[in-house]
Amino acid sequence: MKDLRRATDLRMFDGMKLIALVLLLSGVTSPVVAQSLQQRVEAQLNAASPGTRFGLVVTDDSGKEVVAINPEGRFIPASNTKMFTTAAAYWTMPGLDQPDTGGGTVAAMLGKDVVLTGYGDARMSSAPNCATDCLATLADAIAAKTKRVRDIIGDATLWPDQRWSPGMSWNNVAERSGTGIAALSLDSNELPLTVTASYPGMPPIIGFSSDYFTIDNRAKTTARGPTTIDVKRLPFEQRVVVFGEIAVGATPEKISLGIDDPAHYTAWRLAALLKERGVRVKGEIRSRYKDESPLLPVVVAKSCPKKGCRQPEPPIPLARLTPPPLADDIRTINKISQNLHADMLARRLSGGLTAIETMLAKAGVARVAYDFADGSGMSTYNRVAPRGAVTFLRWVAKQPWGMAWRASLPIGGIDGTISKRFKGTVLEGRIFAKTGGLNATAALSGYMIAKSGRELTFSILANDMPAGTRATPMMDAALVAIAEAN
Repeated sequence: MKDLRRATDLRMFDGMKLIALVLLLSGVTSPVVAQSLQQRVEAQLNAASPGTRFGLVVTDDSGKEVVAINPEGRFIPASNTKMFTTAAAYWTMPGLDQPDTGGGTVAAMLGKDVVLTGYGDARMSSAPNCATDCLATLADAIAAKTKRVRDIIGDATLWPDQRWSPGMSWNNVAERSGTGIAALSLDSNELPLTVTASYPGMPPIIGFSSDYFTIDNRAKTTARGPTTIDVKRLPFEQRVVVFGEIAVGATPEKISLGIDDPAHYTAWRLAALLKERGVRVKGEIRSRYKDESPLLPVVVAKSCPKKGCRQPEPPIPLARLTPPPLADDIRTINKISQNLHADMLARRLSGGLTAIETMLAKAGVARVAYDFADGSGMSTYNRVAPRGAVTFLRWVAKQPWGMAWRASLPIGGIDGTISKRFKGTVLEGRIFAKTGGLNATAALSGYMIAKSGRELTFSILANDMPAGTRATPMMDAALVAIAEAN
């Protein structure tokens, strides 16, 4: 009887070995191996500072989840938001690879006034080396028409006047991350400032090529020590306070100042360009936003059917700029995580943020998996669940425009915001993903090619990191471990 049981046990053991061999040869991961990978990934993430909250979902090319940690948790996604905004543009806006005829800026004469009307172009430039989409082109057209103008008006009435999205921290307003959003914009609504050390005990040298702001230099040069230079400016103030310390020999600190009234700044720069062209500006420089009184003055028009009637005088267009294809700007938005351009793109979507919700419903993403208050990710009201993000990414990969959109993502160890990450690992040049970082938040979502050559789709988010700590190294280590094991 014992011999019979022993023979039966041996046959069962051999059968289990045979099943394991079949699973191994077929590429199917056994539950023991999958659990082992999950544990290794959890151990990598547990190396982060206590209090840090992680969410992670990784699926293989068949859609099977390889690793899942808090998959339905709702996280602040930071700039991961941009991947939803840019994908919605591909989904709803035709001709993204053609010149942007729907955007641009129009210069017109209204009586003796000059009016610049913006149509949501984020790329118009007044730089001396500008080659396309240049404010100087409009200045040339005006100078060819007249040598004397009264007021210069920046018209940003295309959109409602909401220059900062709900949930954006006011302390970001002073710099480029929080610059004002408007349909008429110029130079990405930012001005560069450079702080260079001078002599110990003396104020550093401020390099600032514009007089649009007044600089209050309260910083100090030290003999040694860390650089702690920062700026402070309250909303709608023109005075910028520079404070902190910079040591002799330290690399100059570069800061981009945000602009609160983009339409006014654009009109101000046009006035300067007109003066360079011999055009006399006699009146005011002003801006207009939606819901203000009518822009056009009421005058007696010759076409009035009744004596003494009054109706608006139409402006006389002089020139219009047509920006390059929006696909180029989508690449900029995702590669370097450009906030203003992303928010302006979101406002150009038909229906705005509602278009993103409609797209996600089409993609099969659960409504509880997301909430958005802006298009860039600067809002702390935004929420995304990693499983919802992966569902979205897998849907995008199947769209006709999916590969074009994917090409806009940063590449690990190669370019964009992850150009210095994943170098020397199995994921160098093989991970294509959007980053995110904001107020104790880190995120990375996209696609990666595993060691076996199979493509994995993933989303990893971290929230609530204690001050002075980081989660990015642990996140990267976890993704490398997953790629090595698949």
